[in-house]
Amino acid sequence: MLILAVDVGTGTQDILLFDSRREVENCLKMVVPSPTVRLASSVRAATRQGDDVLLTGVLMGGGPCAWAVEDHLAAGHRVYATPPAARTFNDDLEAVADLGVTLVSDDEAAALDGDVTQLRMADFDYRAIAEAFARFDVNLDRDLDALAIAVFDHGNAPPGVSDRLFRFDYLAERIRVENRLSAFAFLAGDVPSMMTRMQAVAASVPRDDIPVLLMDTAPAAVLGALEDPSVRGRRPAIVTNVGNFHCLAFRLGEGGVEGVFEHHTGEISVEQLEGFLDRLADGSLTHAQIFESNGHGAILFQGDPIPSDLRYVAVTGPRRGLLRGSRHRPYFATPFGDMMLTGCYGLVRAYGEIVPEAGEVVGQALAGGNGRSLW
Repeated sequence: MLILAVDVGTGTQDILLFDSRREVENCLKMVVPSPTVRLASSVRAATRQGDDVLLTGVLMGGGPCAWAVEDHLAAGHRVYATPPAARTFNDDLEAVADLGVTLVSDDEAAALDGDVTQLRMADFDYRAIAEAFARFDVNLDRDLDALAIAVFDHGNAPPGVSDRLFRFDYLAERIRVENRLSAFAFLAGDVPSMMTRMQAVAASVPRDDIPVLLMDTAPAAVLGALEDPSVRGRRPAIVTNVGNFHCLAFRLGEGGVEGVFEHHTGEISVEQLEGFLDRLADGSLTHAQIFESNGHGAILFQGDPIPSDLRYVAVTGPRRGLLRGSRHRPYFATPFGDMMLTGCYGLVRAYGEIVPEAGEVVGQALAGGNGRSLW
């Protein structure tokens, strides 16, 4: 079974071509600039050239590309955007217009073509990835069995509802409904309508002949961290993903998820993060402690304290270095020897749990039961 797993982050997109016939360590992989970083680079090039910009395509991750658009407008240049692309900056199109972006229809966008720098927005570019692998004699169009893609999705919060609160309510509800990390993964046709970024990714896939799985990035990374043998068998455990933008920690017990909090990485100090982890472990962490410090929130399903001698913290993510030297003495998870692919391994594991017919094959391959060939 050949699964293309793509973990779309703020800084990088991490790509694994999982082949169940091979040792996992020998599967092909790439770590390349994220779509938002690439788009930001193109916008800044247009700024230097003094060109106006037309944005088409679909909603995608913001951050770097949004900052580049703001700087482009501040430099006195115009930015046009079709409504689907404009929702990258805000689900409320009136708010996007207030930023200075000129909203245009598809027909108006076509009339502008040639007079502006046109850039297409999307979190997932199957063709670019397929062409990259084709340079090394790998034919995804012929051989691929499934796609699994992770993005961070705030969801489309109703007017007047905090994006942070809306996002965290979604996390808590998914755990209540199905207490496992793969509860945050969906086949393309089952993605909740409020998860507009996942919906946009699904719409960007140019193939309808293979299954497509969408998953949230942070749970994917935590699920992938469990593939590290040193983490897999530890319960209770706190597994933390310190991403470029968001920091999420799950408290895991024998019965599943016992608690979770999510914060903004740039909004917390090492000391704050250590304190949150302490309170997650001893059962005293509250939603208000996270939300009122500009995080998303916290919830505990099992509040019994974890004895200090049993506390085990594992960490992954591109900014995991924040916890280097921490008094928690965290274990730095490296599933299959590669921390940057942690989210991809989580995607593969989730695919095996969501698609029953793939479960045995995926499980055996991740356990090392099928790996016999170098390539």
